Amino acid sequence: MIANSKPVTSMTNDKKRVVVITGGSRGIGRAIGLRMADADTIIYFNYSSRNSQDAEETVRLVEEAGGSARAACVNVASQQEVQGFFNRIIEESGRVDVLVNNAGITIDGLLLRMKEADWDRVLAINLKGAFHCIQAVAKTMMKQRTGRIINMASVVGVMGNAGQANYVASKAGLIGLTKTAARELAPRGITVNAVAPGFIDTPMTAPLAEKVKEAMLAQIPLGRFGQPQDVAEVVAFLASDRASYITGQVIHVNGGMYM
Repeated sequence: MIANSKPVTSMTNDKKRVVVITGGSRGIGRAIGLRMADADTIIYFNYSSRNSQDAEETVRLVEEAGGSARAACVNVASQQEVQGFFNRIIEESGRVDVLVNNAGITIDGLLLRMKEADWDRVLAINLKGAFHCIQAVAKTMMKQRTGRIINMASVVGVMGNAGQANYVASKAGLIGLTKTAARELAPRGITVNAVAPGFIDTPMTAPLAEKVKEAMLAQIPLGRFGQPQDVAEVVAFLASDRASYITGQVIHVNGGMYM
């Protein structure tokens, strides 16, 4: 069910940019929505059922920033739910200009002790979910002969990280998916890029022990953790006309943690 928003006529929609952000209720996803919020943009985002209050808050913040937001509880691991989500977006707004595949989870554990269910769950959300969304939006963007797809990878997808085999594999796979989709969709004017954040101060990283955070901070030459807004600025650039000649790239936002 798409929560909130003010009805928008088809004539108005023709003039508005349509941005879809998965995992948009908090953290990096919320920051992206707020960065891209303006009177000429409609922002759709999905959330998991446990984040419904966060989703309501994000809608409010986007609208306070002068934008328009619509939220839906959608499991990106389900192809049927994803297709239904995009069908509703196209029915309401007629197009999709930007897709940001940001939804992601972690279920950490050492490789030798990792449960198969934990491996499957993380890959289903982080990698398969992006695949579902790209498939669902590609035909629309191809008809438009324009579009921006931005996948949220991670620094650990290129350098590895002990205790995160499932998460690292999902993010490394997302980089490969980005490069292949970029090659396939470029002839229709669609760019596909990945953003690879380092340690970003979000609800996902907040529960980590202080010793873990201190060890991570010691690896960052700039000497601070990133903020969601740092990532949002790069996403906003890649979604803009200024980045029309950039595709198949991985943009690192990590304070020098990986060079």
